[in-house]
Amino acid sequence: MTMQPSPIDRKASQVTRKHWALFAAATVLPLVVSTGTAVADTPSTGAGAGATGTTCTYSPAVPADNFKGIPVFDARKAARPYSATLKTSQGSITFQALTDKAPCTTFSFRFLAERDYFDRSHCHRLTTQRIFVLQCGDPTGTGSGGPGYSFPDENLEGAIYPAGTVAMANAGPDTNGSQFFFVWKDTKLSPAYTPFGRVTAGLDVLQKIAAGGEDDQNNPGDGFPTLPVNIRNVKISTR
Repeated sequence: MTMQPSPIDRKASQVTRKHWALFAAATVLPLVVSTGTAVADTPSTGAGAGATGTTCTYSPAVPADNFKGIPVFDARKAARPYSATLKTSQGSITFQALTDKAPCTTFSFRFLAERDYFDRSHCHRLTTQRIFVLQCGDPTGTGSGGPGYSFPDENLEGAIYPAGTVAMANAGPDTNGSQFFFVWKDTKLSPAYTPFGRVTAGLDVLQKIAAGGEDDQNNPGDGFPTLPVNIRNVKISTR
């Protein structure tokens, strides 16, 4: 499933709709990044990155969204448990990072969050049929943006996506960047999207956003959230 982007204004949405239609034709309701990241309901061009044991490599990719910097993996820091709290215009959402199961992914998310990458961005896609996710993490708000690097998938063996899962959106195998999604209701996805967190507070916020509906701009049940979800800031807490 390729997740499709939702622009912040109507004019942009009209331009984006055609682009995402290409993904919809290839895979039904994908959770994808547009030439970057999305999620499909079966359920940045750049080199991939590799993870071996406690070593992760992040490779340059485009687009970079005017963000400069690529993580240098620190195994000691990566192993440290943390939670992330996203303060949004609809309420706060907190998740526990799965640092033991997805060290490269959780290290990247923390790297971006600590550099305010997600601040003042918005969640651009909500799906309310077949798959039940809210997709965020693209400061351009188009579904095609990325941080300027990519890295491979993790934690896919036996992956399932119950309500409260936090996982990466992508544009195919090993194309992770900055876009991710929250699962607000138990959903069935193919194990193609790296699960890297579990919501510990704010599932009710996600369900409120879902109940507000979306504008169907990508497909019926797939579009920009009616209740705008603006991410004000992301706070990382360690223990």
